[in-house]
Amino acid sequence: MYRIGELASLCEVKADTLRFYEKHGLLAPSMRSDSGYRLYSRDDAARLKFILRAKAVGFSLNEITELLSIELNKAEWACADVKGMVDDKLAQVSTKIAELTVFRDSLKRLSDACCGGPESAEHCSILEALETNHQVRAESHGALAKASQEKNSGDNVSTEHSPAVNAVKPKGHDSCC
Repeated sequence: MYRIGELASLCEVKADTLRFYEKHGLLAPSMRSDSGYRLYSRDDAARLKFILRAKAVGFSLNEITELLSIELNKAEWACADVKGMVDDKLAQVSTKIAELTVFRDSLKRLSDACCGGPESAEHCSILEALETNHQVRAESHGALAKASQEKNSGDNVSTEHSPAVNAVKPKGHDSCC
């Protein structure tokens, strides 16, 4: 039997993590000592390792709860059920990666359009982009060639979820940005 600190140390987590999983119904000590200490069995340790591996690949606590219920009653479930959960999670991760890629590309365009110099931010292209709905001028800071390359390669990323990144540098402003 393991006391909470021993099991936490074995699994390289904090004791608070075990308490958190207990609070959320994912893990419970097999018993308590006469003095009230939580005591965990080898099965509890294996369950904790399962939880930690599932968490490490991105499953939420609710999804881990479902996986644990499948783990406890494998005969009542099909492998297709488990694969379906993994495929759903994979689709969610792919969607999130696509969203993050749009964010990264939008931020890169904003950064490329601004020199970041010590001049006043009165005409900063980043601030103006966030205030308007116009396209960032690619000519800013040598980004023209890159924008042209991207256009020709067909590597344009939609910014429909982040219209603020489409701002124009006002004509007639020759400050840094």
